[in-house]
Amino acid sequence: MIAEPTVYVVDDDAAVRKAVASAGSLLGYPVKMYSSAIEFLTESNGDRQGCLVLDVKMPGMSGLELQRKLADDGITLPVVMISGHADVRIAVEAMTLGALTLLEKPFRLDELLEQLRTAIQKDSTDRAARGELANTKARLAALTAKEREVLDYVTSGWTNKAIAEKLELSVRAVEDRRARLMRKVGAESLADLIRLIGQQ
Repeated sequence: MIAEPTVYVVDDDAAVRKAVASAGSLLGYPVKMYSSAIEFLTESNGDRQGCLVLDVKMPGMSGLELQRKLADDGITLPVVMISGHADVRIAVEAMTLGALTLLEKPFRLDELLEQLRTAIQKDSTDRAARGELANTKARLAALTAKEREVLDYVTSGWTNKAIAEKLELSVRAVEDRRARLMRKVGAESLADLIRLIGQQ
């Protein structure tokens, strides 16, 4: 079953959870609500997709502490921080940890809707980029040692003739290896090869 983008809300204030849930529903996304950071962490939900709306100050683990833990665990779910008493220090820390924005309560519905759209789009874009990177790494990993050797020379600007002399091969042998590696990685040009290497 493929997970769908979801708005996760972590706030100890039931009225705020309800307001964010209504906004998520207006955008057509499922919403999951949690009254504490620990409750959010306790629910094993695999690879969460969508965004996290997170209150800065809550009893027990604060929103900033939860954000820090998620960052430490390599969880990249976009975060929209909310607070009834934000200050510059809190805002800077939240942004440093990767929050997209910090909304002060009471926030406007249109403001929240805009941030939810932005966060969910960012999650989708980031996931696509990570998927492309994983695909690139898999294709490059499929190269033989000899093909990888030619790849390194080609992307460093060496000509087939220079590579052949360096490896003590015929130019035809280098051309064959180059053609095979191009097929394996799905590149149609030298520019494609350089782009693939740059994605690593």
